Amino acid sequence: MRVVHLTRAGVSLVLGRDDAGIPSVLHWGAALGDLDDDALAAMAAARRPGISRSSYDLPRTTGLVPDGTRGFAGTPALEGHRIGGSATAAAPSLVDWDVSAGDSAVTCTSSDTEAGWDVTVQLALDDGGLLHARTSVTNAADGDLHLATVLTALPVAAHASELLDLTGRWCKERSPQRHPWVQGTHRRDARHGRTGHDATLLLVAGTPGFTFGTGEAWAVHTAWSGNHTTYAERTPEGDCLVGGGELLSPGEVVLAPGETYRSPWLLGSWSPAGLDPLSHRFHAHLRAVTPRARTERPVIANTWEAVYFDQSIERLAELADVAASVGVERFVLDDGWFLGRRDDTAGLGDWTVDASVWPEGLGPLVEHVTGRGMEFGLWVEPEMVNLDSEVARTHPERVLRGRDEAPPEWRQQQVLDLQDDGAYADLRAALLALLDDLDIAYLKWDHNRDLTDVTHAGRPAVHGQTLAAYRLLDELRDAHPTLEIESCSSGGGRVDAEVLIRTDRIWPSDTNDPLERQHLQRWTSLLVPPELMGSHVGPATSHTTGRTHALRYRAATALLHSFGIEWDMTRLDEAGLAELRSWIDLHKRVRPLIGTGALVHPDHPDPAVMVTGVVAADRSEGWYVVATVAATATQHPAPLRLTGLDPDRSYRLAEELPRTGGADLSGGWSASGLVLSGRVLETAGVALPVLDPEEARVLRVVADDPRA
Repeated sequence: MRVVHLTRAGVSLVLGRDDAGIPSVLHWGAALGDLDDDALAAMAAARRPGISRSSYDLPRTTGLVPDGTRGFAGTPALEGHRIGGSATAAAPSLVDWDVSAGDSAVTCTSSDTEAGWDVTVQLALDDGGLLHARTSVTNAADGDLHLATVLTALPVAAHASELLDLTGRWCKERSPQRHPWVQGTHRRDARHGRTGHDATLLLVAGTPGFTFGTGEAWAVHTAWSGNHTTYAERTPEGDCLVGGGELLSPGEVVLAPGETYRSPWLLGSWSPAGLDPLSHRFHAHLRAVTPRARTERPVIANTWEAVYFDQSIERLAELADVAASVGVERFVLDDGWFLGRRDDTAGLGDWTVDASVWPEGLGPLVEHVTGRGMEFGLWVEPEMVNLDSEVARTHPERVLRGRDEAPPEWRQQQVLDLQDDGAYADLRAALLALLDDLDIAYLKWDHNRDLTDVTHAGRPAVHGQTLAAYRLLDELRDAHPTLEIESCSSGGGRVDAEVLIRTDRIWPSDTNDPLERQHLQRWTSLLVPPELMGSHVGPATSHTTGRTHALRYRAATALLHSFGIEWDMTRLDEAGLAELRSWIDLHKRVRPLIGTGALVHPDHPDPAVMVTGVVAADRSEGWYVVATVAATATQHPAPLRLTGLDPDRSYRLAEELPRTGGADLSGGWSASGLVLSGRVLETAGVALPVLDPEEARVLRVVADDPRA
């Protein structure tokens, strides 16, 4: 038996082959150290299964590609058929593997000549220890190969007996749900034509009771922006697998002879100490591949909740002046600027400036904004179309549909068929015209509906539509390399690792209610690092929930993320503007750490207390936001234990809430000014002040020794 050992960043993956040449993952988890060939062979022998009673007469191993033709009774990784062919096996036998490996990557290939499938599985550990896995299928015979399923699955340890996944809806994205991992399949399908507000992001299997800071855990993420599945499966035979892939509709992917389908990447992370280290591996990957993640994110002012559709040069110029005065660095004009767009019933698809509102075009506003030292950004929704638009009236065939009647409307809009060559070309030209003519630094790219009952050229359209959207994003960035793009999809409907290769920020939810944001930002950060997550200070009363919160709570909730304002600041008096300016100044102080440090969530026994922190890469400094989301269970909350620090260094504590007009907004925190070791801060902690419901405090810790 041949054995391959991949290892990086505290993680090992060991791949072995059985007597029939079928590879299987023997171990994925904690690093095993240096193992020579003899030690690897002994490990493989020690993991060889026995023969069960009333079962197959040979030992049965679950291959790298779980294969029903060899007795695996769980979810098959490959399914498909060839019409009129001699072999219609749903999962072909995988033989004659050619394994080539280095210390961090391996590619396994096979050929099933009877079924006519060539299969390749790529496995790689990146510098942060994140596992990248992908399965590809090539049609190696005559006749078309109709694919039904191409999944990638990874084994986890049997003692990971609890599952965590996420669900949600519009304005309540990423709600956690936990349950025991019992025998059977827990499967999360997303059939929205986009990632979905209810997408799980990560599916986590861990030891019972794992938290952000404790317990061994494994997680997978299906990196795809269209229909997809993520699942966990525990079989009666003892298999424990987590996996995922694209959800394919019948006839959606048909391979002609020689054609290849490549599945989305399945990203896998392991942690010995809870969710935070697990997330750090995903964060490191996204920071490496997202175009401008490593720069400090500018403070944004977005016009939506300030003016909605009530746009004019006079009103927006005044808003821009106030924004510049409080320290805003990027001014984004939201929905309502283009032809016929006086409300959300018309205009989508006609990406030219509405002369009735902007008789001189957007140029004067752009010049005013840039003249105040800010960058200019613009809202677009390129993949959508209103039936009340020039493009829909002129080219009704460009409205994506599955039958003669258009799908049910969603926010009075339909989907533009990006696989239609004319539609794609005209859209690309319109967007490039805007980018060529105006000094636009940023596009807020929205996507406000599901894809329902859609086909192109007689086939289900989601796969091709998703690839076309990726292509359009890539081509715009190629034409304008400094352009930044935000992935918005009626809030958090398109948040995944594949779209983040092409964009610079996500909008996690359409709600600016900080109470809701405390929850959804916490769980979105399982995948997304804080600098890629937009968080705005909205009006005192949220337009989605009707709750009212003080500026301190709203601003502290946004402090450790990509900070913005979505509020009519022209209505603020001088004291209000001064307080907002002080929060922006505070954000700019902590901002250098946000995109480079480690995001931590110190566990607190009271569910009313939520703690979010960012610790510098060298652990010389940390900032923590302590927020309540309800009344605390006890009058004096349990001590706060600060994670992520160096246990052997001393740190000076200081509360850092802004002061305005000489007034102390904090009310005082007795821990301020103390010097304690990182070990004491993490194990014994510090007393919290008495906290009201929906209150926030900011604590800074700085190393009190000269060590670099």
